[in-house]
Amino acid sequence: MPTSPTRLVLAFILVLAAPLPTAFAEPLPPAIGESEPLARPEKGDGGLYHQPWFVESFLDLKEDFEEAKAKGKRFAVIFEQRGCIYCTKMHNEVLAKAYINDYVRENFVVVQLNLWGSREVTDFDGKTMPEKKLAERWGVMFTPTVVFFKDDIDEIDAKWGQPLEVTRMSLGVGPGTFYDLFVWVRHKLYEKDRNFQRFHLQRYDERRKLSEANTNVTQ
Repeated sequence: MPTSPTRLVLAFILVLAAPLPTAFAEPLPPAIGESEPLARPEKGDGGLYHQPWFVESFLDLKEDFEEAKAKGKRFAVIFEQRGCIYCTKMHNEVLAKAYINDYVRENFVVVQLNLWGSREVTDFDGKTMPEKKLAERWGVMFTPTVVFFKDDIDEIDAKWGQPLEVTRMSLGVGPGTFYDLFVWVRHKLYEKDRNFQRFHLQRYDERRKLSEANTNVTQ
């Protein structure tokens, strides 16, 4: 007997609602308050906002990856462009929150590239091309796009960037989604559950409860 649409929808909801094992849980950051200092970005000569901890390198991505691995961090590449509204929001509203800025800085090595840039970049397989050609090769069409990479160096040799990805995040997402995805990648939660949305929904619920508890305390 065919499964009814109602049953399929119910099954989908139950999958999303299923709790993650407690071993997956990452301690929530401190609640955001008025007194929390903001981390201010800088604006570079090319018109892109720039975090002071973004890596300044020779843009050899395999070398940058190996540097991240040696530091015990994960590696990510972020594409931005001049005049990008969502890029501005990411820097001035999301990464401006100290707990997010600190978490990314402490746990990731991040290389910033210009979607239309001409700097020479060496992909993981040794091929060199301008930033804009690398964006085409990787299929990057929107900004900002954050590309997250695997952490197993044995899988890097003779491969180019895209097959080495864990996931990517594009356009304007809110602070919660942004932070949760960095946590999800840093702790390799994708190895046990590829459904990021399930993890994000659990985290959203935890933040809501924490916010309600803090409100009750201050009333």
